[in-house]
Amino acid sequence: MNQAPLNGIKVVEIAGLGPAPCTGMMLADMGAEVILVERKTTNENVAQLGGGGNAYIFNRGKQSIAVDLKKPEGIQLVLKLVEQADVFIEGFRPGVMERLGLGPDVCQAVNEKLIYGRMTGWGQTGPLAQSAGHDPNYIGLSGALWYGGSEGMPPRAPMTLVGDLGGGTMMLAWGILCAFIDVQRTGKGRIIDAAITDGSAYISSLLWAMYNGGQLTDKLGSSWADGGTPWSDTYQCRDGKYVNVCALEPQFYAEFINLMGLADNPMFSAQWNKKSWPEAKTELAALFKTKTREQWCDLLEGSDACFAPVLNFSEAPLHPHNVARETFYEIEGVVQPAPAPKLSGYKPKKSVPPLCGQQTDTIVESLGMSEDEISRLKNLGVI
Repeated sequence: MNQAPLNGIKVVEIAGLGPAPCTGMMLADMGAEVILVERKTTNENVAQLGGGGNAYIFNRGKQSIAVDLKKPEGIQLVLKLVEQADVFIEGFRPGVMERLGLGPDVCQAVNEKLIYGRMTGWGQTGPLAQSAGHDPNYIGLSGALWYGGSEGMPPRAPMTLVGDLGGGTMMLAWGILCAFIDVQRTGKGRIIDAAITDGSAYISSLLWAMYNGGQLTDKLGSSWADGGTPWSDTYQCRDGKYVNVCALEPQFYAEFINLMGLADNPMFSAQWNKKSWPEAKTELAALFKTKTREQWCDLLEGSDACFAPVLNFSEAPLHPHNVARETFYEIEGVVQPAPAPKLSGYKPKKSVPPLCGQQTDTIVESLGMSEDEISRLKNLGVI
């Protein structure tokens, strides 16, 4: 048994960058048929991410058709694809798809069941809707960036994770799931307005719960979640590499200080004594620098001390835990994260991103167009 959970689901994705293509990749990983509508000519104003070709893993598992969307015949061709689709994905500024003639009203007029997924940074409405921006801008506005800082350190977060993919991709995928369940009952599609600002605020819900409960304050470096404690932080080792500890619960904290040889140190006797935190952190930083990362892993990894090495992208795919779980795989020399989560009875196929327009003929023929119609589109330069 290797039945893809999204087998039979058809998705039309207008090629773009970042969170929207990642949503398409996730759907393709789970067996959806994702048709990627790409430009026939390169847009010089688009940032080049991922290096293109097999390195642009967001396009894996998709089929590519190259269309000139500046020609009315190109728009009509995409609408033929929309007629057969369950989901439509686009990630442009508000109004772009409407000006092209592929807005939600037009698309749902030809397919009332269509789920129309829109991905933007600021959303379809609001005073910033038409402004340019990127991941750190969006999560800065939503508040999600704030606790990425600590005392004396400006707020930072790994690029694309919290905003683009956490607040963007995951929220668009969640919206598609909700709308797809709903359309089975109602027969009517929905328009999904997925804003990275909204999504990154939403996935900050646990931080908000802690803030509302008084565990977090607006002053950075005063809590366990923003680097204020000695037992929840990242430390450098003797070899210049890093480890992380987050021994939050009392039993895990006890395990941590026991393994570190600090159980009898009065500075560490009271986990929540904030007065001792600065000095204890200084002592822990000095202690971690007495051994290499490998030595600390030998001592702490696999225990209940809530510990992990901080691995770079060259190291992470080689870690035994990631190897055992097949968290990463390699396709034609390109190492990449494997699909997640793992579903019983299904193992996604490994696939490479298509070349631009690689499946154009096959896709157009599947629409039932005659040879004369297809020849006319080619002669017009539409495909």
